[in-house]
Amino acid sequence: MPGESLVIVGATGLVGRTFLKVLDERNFPVERIKLLASSKSAGTEIDFKGDKISVAEFNINQFQRGDIALFSAGAQLSKEVAQTLASNGVTVIDNSSAWRMDSSVPLVVPEVNPLDANWNKGIIANPNCSTIQLVVALNPLRSIASINQLIVASYQATSGAGASALEEMKQQSEDVTHGRDISIDEFPHQIAFNVIPQIDVFEDLDFTKEEWKLVNETRKIFDDQNMLISATCVRVPVAYGHSEAIHINLDKPISVQEAKHVMSAGQGLTVIDNPNNMEYPLAINAEGKMMYLLGE
Repeated sequence: MPGESLVIVGATGLVGRTFLKVLDERNFPVERIKLLASSKSAGTEIDFKGDKISVAEFNINQFQRGDIALFSAGAQLSKEVAQTLASNGVTVIDNSSAWRMDSSVPLVVPEVNPLDANWNKGIIANPNCSTIQLVVALNPLRSIASINQLIVASYQATSGAGASALEEMKQQSEDVTHGRDISIDEFPHQIAFNVIPQIDVFEDLDFTKEEWKLVNETRKIFDDQNMLISATCVRVPVAYGHSEAIHINLDKPISVQEAKHVMSAGQGLTVIDNPNNMEYPLAINAEGKMMYLLGE
């Protein structure tokens, strides 16, 4: 079986390196791969499938017809080049917010709405991280009941803000522990030993951009613009693993046992629900997984 021709844009970042890790773990058929990043990262060598691949500086001439380009280099670059690449036969799968709410671009979570990818015109968007785990958790329930209302609180790890943000949390934690002054660059406030109820900038109705992403992207993926959703997104001093508390109002009553059974069979889900033995999802155990605790 012939492999695909891949280009990873933003290959040296946390997300770019995770792209490569997942491609390797899933033994994705790759015939040709290029790793691209900014000029300051050019020349970096990254291991992939036992080979060391040198990262090149991003240039639109690095692409060719038939490439699948995985983008995680920010919305601005995606806005500048994605349509040009798509018109030249490249399929752009974009990890930024640039195209998520464009009506001509499918917003796809493979476990939820994979068929939406079929109507792409060269660009496929993937949702924000907090939206992905929300819709994957809820999708099995939608097979037995309609969702009228969601109230969501997210507790999002510092790695979601990038590698430099993660390093800032680690350095602040060390400095606070040793009584040293701290430096604040990546967040609006100290993140070590703290929680910050602001992710991105505040927008309409004093909801943050992150909160509006969760609302609008969920409605688009579920194709339900009337779904009532309220979101509160909080940054917490955790390295990896976003957590969410989700309150759901359905159009009919279902039992916890029924919900647990349906979710346990859901694609990509593991249900951990034994509070009497203190067994429930923990961020430290959740890297690379989705785990859920169900209650009435």
